[in-house]
Amino acid sequence: MGSSDSKLNFRKAVIQLTTKTQPVEATEDAFWDQFWADTTITVQDVFALVPAAEIRAVREESPSNLATLCYKAVEKLVQGAESGCPTDREKQVILNCTRILTRILPYIFEDQDWRGFFWSTVPGAGHAGLDDDDGARPLAESLLLAIADLLFCPDFTVHSHRRGPDSVENMQSLDSCEYIWEAGVGFAQSPPLNYIHDLNRAELLRLLLTCFSEAMYLPPSPDNSVLNPWVTFFCSTENRHALPLFTSLLNVVCAYDPVGYGIPYNHLLFADYREQLVEQAVQILIVTLEHDGGNAGPENLFVNYLSRIHREEDFDFVLKGLARLLTNPLAQTYLPHSTKKIQFHQELLVLFWKLCDFNKKFLFFVLKSSDVLDVLVPILYYLNDARADQSRVGLMHIGVFILLLLSGERNFGVRLNKPYSLHVPMDIPVFTGTHADLLIVVFHKIITTGHQRLQPLFDCLLTIIVNVSPYLKSLSMVAANKLLHLLEAFSTTWFLFSTVQNHHLVFFLLEAFNNIIQYQFDGNCNLVYAIIRKRNVFHQLANLPSDPATIQKALQRKKKSPDVISRTSSQETVSMEGSHPAVPAEPGTLKASLVAMPGTFMSTEYFGFSRYTINIKASVVLWKMERSLSSASSTSLWTPTPEWILSWKCKLPLQTIMRLLQVLVPQVEKICIDKGLTDESEILKFLQHGTLVGLLPVPHPILIRKYQANAGTAMWFRTYMWGVVYLRNVDPPIWYDTDVRLFEIQRM
Repeated sequence: MGSSDSKLNFRKAVIQLTTKTQPVEATEDAFWDQFWADTTITVQDVFALVPAAEIRAVREESPSNLATLCYKAVEKLVQGAESGCPTDREKQVILNCTRILTRILPYIFEDQDWRGFFWSTVPGAGHAGLDDDDGARPLAESLLLAIADLLFCPDFTVHSHRRGPDSVENMQSLDSCEYIWEAGVGFAQSPPLNYIHDLNRAELLRLLLTCFSEAMYLPPSPDNSVLNPWVTFFCSTENRHALPLFTSLLNVVCAYDPVGYGIPYNHLLFADYREQLVEQAVQILIVTLEHDGGNAGPENLFVNYLSRIHREEDFDFVLKGLARLLTNPLAQTYLPHSTKKIQFHQELLVLFWKLCDFNKKFLFFVLKSSDVLDVLVPILYYLNDARADQSRVGLMHIGVFILLLLSGERNFGVRLNKPYSLHVPMDIPVFTGTHADLLIVVFHKIITTGHQRLQPLFDCLLTIIVNVSPYLKSLSMVAANKLLHLLEAFSTTWFLFSTVQNHHLVFFLLEAFNNIIQYQFDGNCNLVYAIIRKRNVFHQLANLPSDPATIQKALQRKKKSPDVISRTSSQETVSMEGSHPAVPAEPGTLKASLVAMPGTFMSTEYFGFSRYTINIKASVVLWKMERSLSSASSTSLWTPTPEWILSWKCKLPLQTIMRLLQVLVPQVEKICIDKGLTDESEILKFLQHGTLVGLLPVPHPILIRKYQANAGTAMWFRTYMWGVVYLRNVDPPIWYDTDVRLFEIQRM
């Protein structure tokens, strides 16, 4: 009975607030206390009992009441942070105020006139720790500092260290570094698990994330110097808990083991309060690490701390933790659904990206041993799994970006030579080989059976292959055939003449073949054999016609051909085991055909999109990047000419392969005739012991193309990250039905 009474009283207070036309004074505590006095209201209740329409009505019709409600809720949090919430009643008041602010803040942010409200000073709210009232803090600063204090409040969010029953810990002198939530980086003790503390932390972190979400209500801007004032202040020296909080968040994420004690179905028997906390923690981390103030503003301490981690044992703890969590959804068990599967792998990939980007020592640590493969395999799994699903194009981009970043380092290519023996549930052809073979087989599958909006990534996928190619000691026959199938598909005239940049893909593949032949010829008889078998593809490229009649014929053929690469006449695609056809484009989404394929990844122009859309339909989310009109229109008006074809045809790097064919083809043919051979293994044995020393052109220098950060990619990351956060917070639905402007939401 008490519970329904509480809800009724709370609902009455909300109705009173929306119907009062006269401002209610801040001193009328009896009225305001109705919002946080009850002990049985949950966060879900607050969202149900405070409808969006009523928040907007108060905002428009009685703005002073909304302002007072926010001010009074923040005041309660500040008081709680100062007193340390010694009683259960005070703790409940804090939680209720936290929930109300979480509910209201998005409606403050969506209105341009209100956005500055929290950054104005409220009379009488003196600067914490200062005697004079002249230095009054803006409400936002008071709120953020109170949240930080409350996240280290003994017996509320952390385990108390006090000795006797009567001693109370002074919140002002408390050293929060002694109260870090979990052992790991820079902290050795693991405090006892307390699910109440985890729940309270998660509520406060949810409010913190809501504070940071002002970024969602600003239209996309390529200007990276525009900083989020909430994040900037929270990660500045003003926050005395910045270091212990950063450490707590990182350690809680990296120490989390969703499988727990390994009892089957344990996640169905016991609620896992830690998972919710870990999700909130990783989301706070990726949002706070989004940009470094640099010259534009105060230093971001979270970025600073992340970049300064340097101990090997800390790197090991972080890498093993992230690898364990990324691998978790891949785990196969004999009992279906018997182990817990986490859902926050996209946030983990962004966090891994940030670590590699901001801390080069961490990147080198990752590549120093074959531990990098523990991250590579799950990324390839996610890429393969998401390739035909238009709703996961954002995941495809972040996975490919990470692999591009790693491939810029020589050690990554070297590590790929480790044999691949895991049994990860992937629908790919069976092969015996290395992690390099796995990478090539998955990339081939993405290109040939992925949906059309992945075409902007083709350059990027081939760049990764080129970057690692000089170090690949022995490709399997399966991988060698996949690479040649790609060359066959990309070198058809209708594809080459479709857009102004398609020939770049052929250049990438030829460069990869040249690297392997010139630097790793000895172990790569499978690739050499595949090149000999498909020699007609190279001869056709060398003799590519450029007369107007051929161009016309190719363009006619293009109109008849479906716009997907795998539809070449090659037999390769037939053997794709268990491949899923691409999901057709949903109505209202961008249908990118090969015709509209953007330019190379390496240029910033690739990121010249003007709009980013999330379509929500039956929990399907469609990420959409629309190209800015300038580059798209220039492509559609372009037509190939004989001069254009000749301009790049003469630069095709075919000399090495032509020389190889010139030397080896007659020898292989002679063996076949002399011995009446039709057996591949004999030919491979011959190629294995053959040598081309002194016969090939002088090896070209190895060219590694490194990932280049730019304003476009920074904007992409911000949008992708907030899109993920928006979609992952559905209980309660913090931002649902608010006027988000960073991306477009289409309900279908």
